[in-house]
Amino acid sequence: MGFWSQTPSKPTSPASTFWQPIRSFALSQLTSLVRRATLRESDLAPKYEKVHNFKVHTFRGPHWCEYCANFMWGLIAQGVKCADCGLNVHKQCSKVVPNDCQPDLRHVKKVYSCDLTTLVKAHNTKRPMVVDMCIQEIEARGLQSEGLYRISGFSELIEDVKLAFDRDGEKADISSNAYEDLNIITGALKLYFRELPIPLITYDAYPRFIETGKIADPEKRLESLHEALKLLPPAHCETLRYLMAHLKRVTEYEKENLMSSENLGIVFGPTLMRAPGLDAMTALNDIRYQRLVVESLITNEDVLF
Repeated sequence: MGFWSQTPSKPTSPASTFWQPIRSFALSQLTSLVRRATLRESDLAPKYEKVHNFKVHTFRGPHWCEYCANFMWGLIAQGVKCADCGLNVHKQCSKVVPNDCQPDLRHVKKVYSCDLTTLVKAHNTKRPMVVDMCIQEIEARGLQSEGLYRISGFSELIEDVKLAFDRDGEKADISSNAYEDLNIITGALKLYFRELPIPLITYDAYPRFIETGKIADPEKRLESLHEALKLLPPAHCETLRYLMAHLKRVTEYEKENLMSSENLGIVFGPTLMRAPGLDAMTALNDIRYQRLVVESLITNEDVLF
């Protein structure tokens, strides 16, 4: 058939012509809003992978495995239960369950001494809320305070802040009305890192970071630090990035607060890094390298993260 034999298209009505650009614009705006909302959501709630925290458990009444759907036999210790999300499975099934633990606040009832990744997944945040809240409070009150992070606050009041976070979570009041002394807040932040069951710079990554601290050449040390950071779990690396950016801002007021990157390295080295099972002499020797590592992380924060 020739061109002229094709069925002519239906003429477009004036109303349709008028509304079409508006529909397209509205659709593009809606798509843009959805995209931005999705990006904001992914920023606030990254999908950190987490292994289950299984404990041997005795179940009351009949129970079925939530992985294989088979009955759990026995009168006691029929299987294991995840202490963080409540998943119930056979002991054998626990070895093949994916690392998809989604901690529930019904099970995760404290902030301090809680695994870092568990805490951020339970509260659906990028970093532990105690880190964000303390740093925001410190920066809001000013970074010029002499001896910031070096001067200790009263231990009883620091413990009080800890209990407030454990009890109230992100609703904890750490304002100047509740704690006038800023050293209480810096002390509470340092205590949080000290009480982590797995340090911010993890046990697995510790040897690599210490070896990095022993490198004299600044460029080679920087390269080694970049590789060492890849060994950290994503939640740990993100929290370390946020903390180092804050400490870098602290050093910008060194003339007022007298806290250089070296001084902050002395304070935060043993706070962020510790290795289990080291003899006293080795642990003592490592303090120097811990300081150098943290000092390098602060100084090169804009390049490393």
